[in-house]
Amino acid sequence: MNKILIAEDESRIAAFVEKGLRRNGFQTAIAKNGKQALLMMHNYNFDLLILDLGLPIIDGWTVLKKLRAQGNQIPIIVVSAYESPEQTDDITNYITKPFRFQNLLEQIKFYLQ
Repeated sequence: MNKILIAEDESRIAAFVEKGLRRNGFQTAIAKNGKQALLMMHNYNFDLLILDLGLPIIDGWTVLKKLRAQGNQIPIIVVSAYESPEQTDDITNYITKPFRFQNLLEQIKFYLQ
């Protein structure tokens, strides 16, 4: 069973994504800020990270850069209200809020197959 970390500070969105992923057979954990996301990524073996860029304490861009600088090559799907950035090799995929859960699920399944 794949484990996914949801780094999202908006509790409604985090709960919505978590519920859908669990219903589809994934194990999940939620980090409510960037500091917590980095700590959880360091201490646990996740198969994929869903990352919001607007996280408090440490923003999502910094989380992304720190993970990649540490050599972590986990698939990272950014889900954010910000406009899609120019192509960067650090991001596996980018989904703009608001989004359909089915689109997110398809991307997750693609990267974890």
